Amino acid sequence: MPKLSAVPVDYHAHLSRDKKLQKIMNGRLTELPIRKNICLKLIGSIMSQQLSTKVADVIYSRFLQLYNGKEPTPRQILDTPATTLRGIGLSNAKVTYVQNVATFVLAEKITDSRLMKMHDEEIITYLTQIKGVGRWTVEMLLMFYLGREDVFAVDDWGLQQAMIKIYRLDPTDKKQLRLKLKEISGKWSPFRTHACRYLWAWKDNEPNP
Repeated sequence: MPKLSAVPVDYHAHLSRDKKLQKIMNGRLTELPIRKNICLKLIGSIMSQQLSTKVADVIYSRFLQLYNGKEPTPRQILDTPATTLRGIGLSNAKVTYVQNVATFVLAEKITDSRLMKMHDEEIITYLTQIKGVGRWTVEMLLMFYLGREDVFAVDDWGLQQAMIKIYRLDPTDKKQLRLKLKEISGKWSPFRTHACRYLWAWKDNEPNP
């Protein structure tokens, strides 16, 4: 588990040191959740890739309905025919990726408690072994299901767009842009997750030009 500071630091006060970020910080954020059945949440994240939240919610609801509204085990998922999974709206690729996760979880005997004990980068390296699971997907898992406070998803398009505007960055050179984003975000540590949440919230509520 990540080490905790002996003297608790308030994330709002820490992030407010960045005056440009401070300008978009609207109050305090909701508490980061720590959820159960993390591996199933990973499958849900795969299902939602490249979909709107509304469509993703519909598909996940259909998925649960296949198991009478209950969260299935990895074995149940593997026992479900691919045609059935495609029938709820999943592409062939996503069906394969979902099955890949279920297979990996069974083979590795992954549990929530085991993941909870691992460091962020360790979890990213571990889970991205699974074909169809990228770094961004695991970063979202760390933030919103494992409650990790110091994650920065540098490849997230929404974060990039928000930071380009707020910090007036030149997006022409993608490599240099990534380096600059990492440099800026380094100042937010150990609360980069909260900074990301402020940036997403600002972008979602930003008036259209």
